[in-house]
Parts: sequence; C-alpha cells; structure tokens
Amino acid sequence: MSLSEAEVQSARGAWEKIYVDAEDNGTAVLVRMFTEHPDAKSYFTHFKGMDSAEEMKQSDQVRGHGKKVFSAINDMVQHLDNSEAFLGIVTPLGKKHATQLKIDPKNFRIICDIILQLMEEKFGGDCKASFEKVTNEICTHLNNIYKEEGW
Repeated sequence: MSLSEAEVQSARGAWEKIYVDAEDNGTAVLVRMFTEHPDAKSYFTHFKGMDSAEEMKQSDQVRGHGKKVFSAINDMVQHLDNSEAFLGIVTPLGKKHATQLKIDPKNFRIICDIILQLMEEKFGGDCKASFEKVTNEICTHLNNIYKEEGW
C-alpha cells in the first residue's frame, strides 16, 4: 500500500465524516450512480423498476445496499495500514463481483468518484483530497483482481 501514516490518518478522518451517516450517504451515492449511469441498475434486478430518484431514496433495498457498500469501504479504511488485512477484504469482494455477480469493474470507479464528489460537496476539497488516494488504491486492487479473473 502506498499511503504514508499521515495519509492514512487523514483519509480515516475524512472517511469518518461521511461514514457517520452511512445509510443516507450510501443511499445518496447509489441514487446518483443509478441516475447518472442508468445502465448500472441492470445489475440489480430489484432496482430496475425504480425510475425516480425519490423512489430509490425510499427503497429499503437501495438503502440497504448503500449501507453495505459503505460498510465494505469502512472495513478497508480500517486496514489501510495493513496491506495483508486490506487485501483480505478487497480480494474476496473483487472475486465475487467479477465471477459470481459479473459486475463491470468500471462501476467501482463510478462509485468512488461519486463518493469523492459527495465528500467535496459536504465537507470541502480538503476532505476529498484526503480520501482520493484511498479510492485509487481500492480501484487499482479491484481492477487487478478482475484481470486475474480473466476480465
């Protein structure tokens, strides 16, 4: 992992700000993704019928998955200073999404970019900048796993 101790601490501080409201912020990220990238909804059969952002915001399935995404990222953030533990979280997640769920890996970058946008909107550019390396690490590792799985 290419983050210094100061970068890890800064990233954790930035993440804590958005993670404190994981369900609402996770939902906001997914709603934005599904609104701006409607093709992403095709991977979620139970989200397909939802067309309005308001409908998605109220959906227990969208809210639950948003919280699940944020919880997975939180687990990664807690292990930024331990590459083995970090990879122990990212690797099975990447393999499952590549082999079982067959999710296009571009969606990870989309989610990460939306998280960064939300951080900047809510907490400013410094917060976003503190977390940008983390999203790059996550996406790089996920892309490597996808390559190993033949994508």
